[in-house]
Amino acid sequence: MSALPALTTLAASPALTGATVLQQLPALPEVGLSAVLVVLAFVLLGGGVVGSVAPMIPSGLLSLAGVLIYWVASGFGDPDLLVLSGLVLVSVVAMAAEWLSGAVSAKAGGASTKTTVAATLAGFLGLLVVGPVGFILGTALTVFGLTYWENEDAEASARAAGVTILGMLTSSLAQLLLTVGVLVVMVFVLVF
Repeated sequence: MSALPALTTLAASPALTGATVLQQLPALPEVGLSAVLVVLAFVLLGGGVVGSVAPMIPSGLLSLAGVLIYWVASGFGDPDLLVLSGLVLVSVVAMAAEWLSGAVSAKAGGASTKTTVAATLAGFLGLLVVGPVGFILGTALTVFGLTYWENEDAEASARAAGVTILGMLTSSLAQLLLTVGVLVVMVFVLVF
């Protein structure tokens, strides 16, 4: 508390210039590059968790980048190679779940390859126009419509669309669990 009045007195003195006042202020602590990289790594890891439930944010890729940046910041020593390999694998699985969920789900539901490709494009366009709801509805409606056009079987078309939606939502849950797992392990690496 005594330092604050001294600074106020210095600033109020007419003989002192702005440079003199600044010289009297305490210096900020130096922050090394590794500390900045650790903060960046955890921002990316948090972004991976957010990206698992938000569209257009690459959850697995952000988690992977966070792990690798932390590893570089630690001088390639933390996490050790076994833990690093596991974290990289989990991040890659999260990326695969994100990128392939719609197509794999549509195929599993009985949609043709053409329908799967068209549904992927329609979902992406729906995402751009309406957002996350557009992604799900665009994909599902395209699967239903094109499957019905190919087979003229409303039940099989509805099943294919339903399996597609279920697969996409399950993929988001899987991504959330995987990216939270990566974040938790990295917190343990940082703390212990």
